Parts: sequence; C-alpha cells; structure tokens
Amino acid sequence: MSSGGCPVDHSSSASAAPSPAEVCPVNHKSNSTSSSTWSRFLSGSQTSSKGTLSTERETSSIPRPAEGNWVYPSEAQFFAAMARKNHNPQAADMKTIVPIHNAVNERAWAEVLKWEIGRGGEACGGVKLVNFQGKPNEKSPKARWKMLLGHDWVVDRCGTRTRYIIDFYTGHSQGAPGGDLSFYLDVRPALDNWEGVKMRVEHMFGLRPSPPSSSNSAKS
Repeated sequence: MSSGGCPVDHSSSASAAPSPAEVCPVNHKSNSTSSSTWSRFLSGSQTSSKGTLSTERETSSIPRPAEGNWVYPSEAQFFAAMARKNHNPQAADMKTIVPIHNAVNERAWAEVLKWEIGRGGEACGGVKLVNFQGKPNEKSPKARWKMLLGHDWVVDRCGTRTRYIIDFYTGHSQGAPGGDLSFYLDVRPALDNWEGVKMRVEHMFGLRPSPPSSSNSAKS
C-alpha cells in the first residue's frame, strides 16, 4: 500500500534473502520519501501507547504469480527497517502505521481489480501481482502536483502483463483543513502499450467490458 510506504529493506546483507512469500507487495528503492509520508500521516493520527512490537504478519489478499499471496511485514520488521534507515521510528507508532500500510495496499489492489473486471483474468484464476516498484524520484505529473508518491504495480492476466500507476496522496477529510488526514489513491493503467491505452479510452467513454455471467464462468 505496493505497494504504499513499506520501508522494509529485504535486500539487507545482514540477513539471508527472503523467499518471495516473505515480501510485502511494495518495494521502494528509496525509503526516505515513504518514511516521511508515513510520518506526516501519523502526525495527524492518534498513536497507541508503547508496547512490545508484534512479530505476527498479515497475509494480503493480493495473489502472487506462483501460489499463495504476498505477506505484509510485522510491527517488529517495520520498526527495524526504519531504524536501519536512520528514520528514528517510534515503537508506539507501529501499531498504527502497519495497519494503515496494509489497508492502503489492499485498497490499491481493489482499484486494480475494478479495472480488470471483464478482461478475461477469470479464465486462469484471476489476475496476479507480478512485481511492484516505488518510484519516488520518477513521479507522475499528478503525483508531483499532489507532492506525494508514485508506484508501479505490474499484474499478469493470463499471460498479458499490464503496468498500473498508483499514486498516493494525503488530504483532509471533506476538504476541511482541520479535518482528519486521509490517504487517497489514483490507480490507472500506464499508457506505455496498446492494452493500457485501450483500457483508458474505454474507461473515458464508459465502454468498460462487463463481468462474465455466472453461466459463462461455469463453462470456463
């Protein structure tokens, strides 16, 4: 949530490389932007009291290309990764920041699935998240305007791969400066191939395909 703001550095030489199932669905080459993003969000949130950091991890709803789903980092992993990056994390924040991280990524995946409705992914068990990359230094025009993060998520639809641009930005509820801070997502196919262009045009003119009927699904 790839998505957006996971600061876990799984490439650290201090530990063995994890299996794909041990990685959360967001990977940033630069963690400075993501960490400051979460810090800004937490500055407007009520954090819990300090306690022991949990090592329990939540399995996402986001399917991997092989079997199983991507796994989110635990509170302890999140804290350790931020500490390694010298971001001065607060243990009390982890009980707030980890659920927010997970929820944002679940929302991003839900938006991807809306784009994928009726495009044939059901024939092979549904679309899957192939890879993900944070691009804090390569923001889309909208992300630059909103002053926040841009991400790439690549999904596989029965052999057809589509790159999605996912921009995260913050704002106050109902536009009130004193309201609670919230995360907003803008998810859309990238315009780097014909499939992405076709999807955008169909969306623009209300021509998105309909989901398959139950009878058609039963035959596939």
